[in-house]
Amino acid sequence: MEIGIDSFASAMYGNDELNAADAMEQLLDRIVAADEAGLGFFGIGEHHKKEFLDSAPDVILAAAAARTKQIRLGSAVKVLSTDDPVRVYQGFATLDLISKGRAELVVGRGSSVEAYPLFGFDLKDYDALFTEKLHLLLQVRDHEFTTWSGKYRPPIPNRPVYPRALQEKLPVWLGVGGTPESFIRAGSLGLPLMVAVIGGETERFRPLVDLYREAGHKAGFHPGQLKVGLHSPGYVAGSREQAIADYFPGYAELWTRLGKERGWPPVTRSQFNYLTAPKGSLVVGGPEEVAEKILRHSKALGGIDRFAFQMDNAGLSHQQLLQSIELIGKKVIPLIQQAL
Repeated sequence: MEIGIDSFASAMYGNDELNAADAMEQLLDRIVAADEAGLGFFGIGEHHKKEFLDSAPDVILAAAAARTKQIRLGSAVKVLSTDDPVRVYQGFATLDLISKGRAELVVGRGSSVEAYPLFGFDLKDYDALFTEKLHLLLQVRDHEFTTWSGKYRPPIPNRPVYPRALQEKLPVWLGVGGTPESFIRAGSLGLPLMVAVIGGETERFRPLVDLYREAGHKAGFHPGQLKVGLHSPGYVAGSREQAIADYFPGYAELWTRLGKERGWPPVTRSQFNYLTAPKGSLVVGGPEEVAEKILRHSKALGGIDRFAFQMDNAGLSHQQLLQSIELIGKKVIPLIQQAL
């Protein structure tokens, strides 16, 4: 099982005075720290909001590629529906060359929808856009020359796409939330699956993961091709008590603010306690507790190949995040490896 981190490049970490340039420098320092700590990958999301700096994830990842040696670098999630799949492939193929074969893509429709009006797309085409653009991306990835026509982009009359990735087949994961159709689509295409679980109990996703595996089997894909990843909010400190003390204030502030935008009630401590309980989605605690929870989630989902901590939290400082990365590398990963 690979263990890594996903970030949305938050512009502020425990400091309202932190400017964007300093926040970006700190983010790159954390990616270097994750590389040195032995984590398997680092993902950068995509948002087009003031509080995030990840509108161009491939640019951030290219900067990180020049400073790292082993860690895999990818999107988390690239909003494919509002972009040109040819340019997406070219950007990540270039990243693959810079990183010497460490690039990958996690693509999705986006749970934050601000990119749709920004780039002139209609939300009523939410799924149709993604379906068409995913197929074009896979065609461009798999063939040097592309002949293609569709509804949302001008046709391509047998044109080559360069540069080509260093890897023979650039990895493309499908990022999903909770719709059965998305899980079935990933299985039918034989694409690895990244499941975002940000609330409730993780085990409730087992029937959807089973749909993914069944669809992949029916489409003729080997079980080894049908990888499952899990993306969940998380944080590791020296003890459970310290982790909760560090994490809860920023978590409550963030999700209460999001709730005002989306019609949710304010976060309560009892809700937080439920989410940090053994079956809850928040992977927050000391190293032993966190390792046990990741293994428990893996068993509940029939086995996972990757776990991604999403540690963006306005209450955490850069130093706390660095310490968490060190604990993941030195303690959590060895505990998981030993158990497996």
